[in-house]
Parts: sequence; C-alpha cells; structure tokens
Amino acid sequence: MSDIRIVVAGAGGRMGHQILREVTETPGVVVHGALEAPNHPAIGQDAGTQAGLKPLGVLVTSDPLPVLANAQALIDFTIPRVSVELAALAAQARIVHVIGTTGCNDEENAKIRAAARHAVIVKSGNMSLGINILAKLVKDAAAALPNYDVEILEMHHRRKVDAPSGTALMLGEAAAAARGISLAEHSERGRDGQTGARADGAIGFASLRGGSVVGEHQVILAGPQERIVLTHIAQDRAMFAPGAVAAAKWGQGKKPGLYAMADVLGG
Repeated sequence: MSDIRIVVAGAGGRMGHQILREVTETPGVVVHGALEAPNHPAIGQDAGTQAGLKPLGVLVTSDPLPVLANAQALIDFTIPRVSVELAALAAQARIVHVIGTTGCNDEENAKIRAAARHAVIVKSGNMSLGINILAKLVKDAAAALPNYDVEILEMHHRRKVDAPSGTALMLGEAAAAARGISLAEHSERGRDGQTGARADGAIGFASLRGGSVVGEHQVILAGPQERIVLTHIAQDRAMFAPGAVAAAKWGQGKKPGLYAMADVLGG
C-alpha cells in the first residue's frame, strides 16, 4: 500500500516545521507539498532544508492548487482566513483536511462546516492526547458537579494573537455540553470593574500572555467547601504534531463530515 501524500500548510512556521518532521518520521505517510504565504522567505526553498531536516525534494510554494490536486491530506496550522480558503479547496479535491488553526469566528466556522459536506475535516483547538483526555475529565466533572462554578485560566507565549485560546474554548465547550447549555450564552470573559455577582451557570475565562510559554490550562470547579483544579502544561509544541498526522491517517476512507480529535482517539 502506497504512502499517504500529505501537504503541510504554514510549512515555514514553527508548527509547520514540527509537522514536517513528524511526517518524515511516521511510517505510511510522505510530504507531498508545502505551502506558505506568497512573500514568506521559505518560498522556493526545499521544505525539508528550511525546516532543519534532510532535503525532501519538495519546494515550498504559495500556490495550493497543483499540490492539492494529487494529495490525500492537508495539515493546516495557519490563520482563520487561510484555513477557510484551504477548506474550500480541500473540499473540491475531496481530501482530508486537518485544521489546528484557532481563533475562527462564527462566520468562518460556518464556512468550514459547509466545506465538510464534501470532505473529511478534522478540526480541533488542540490535538494533543493529554488535552483531549483533560476535556473528557472536565466533561465528567462538570456533569457530576452541576452546581460548581467553572473557571478556565490559560497562559500562552506573548506572540499568540487570539484569546481565549482554542484549547480553553474546547474545554469550555466540554463543560457546557455536560450541562446541556450553550457556551456562547454562558461564557464570561475579561471581568473588570463593578461586574456584580457571578451569574449562575456561567463559565469564566481568563487569558494570560507572556514570554515563551507553550501553553498552560487550568479548569477550576469551585464548590461551597472545596475546589477541584484540573491542569495541563504543554512543555513542547511538538506534542501537537503526532495528533495531527494521526488525524490525517484516520480520515482516509471516512465519510465527509466535521470531526474532532475525540473521534480520532475513539472518544
């Protein structure tokens, strides 16, 4: 059986480098293409060389059409606007699209859902095994302790542009789903000044930014006489790469639809 041909979007970035490394080290998959923005310095370079790997014989390009035409999967850690554009192209090519991009708004998510009618899309705010286990624990705890207040604290490096993080929102969605409520209608963010008492059923978010923190998340369930704190600390962004490649492999042969890492992991 031939190797699965994977295209890496954002190939010139830190996460792109990790994905390229993971693909080259994983049996059964191969780097078929590498994409970057038109003016990125990696354009025209060998995808492997610019990522600190051995040459792969694949040049980084800004034109997705030729590389997607003969690919079987696309792994995409870019920005929302680009992910939406790539989702439409992946749907046309009928290939698996793995989206690790965070910060998508409602309109962008709606476009990605529309593309998923024609292709397999695996989208997750975090593709690490540990975080997805944490999400399951949060869901179980929120269901078992329906009257406990839920607060989510996250910290990331100073260059992260969206807040709350996609992972924090994923954890919030897990808590909301356990209680049968809408996160959009019960989320509280950025409290400041005379905010009044905490609303019953609210799920609070706080975001910290600084230094080179890869990612830290705490989910706090605060009850009348006790407090439970569930914590995940990411020590290296390389932890996201195995999950993304596993998702690209898992999606082969699946029916079109929008999936999450919980589906990939069998949750």
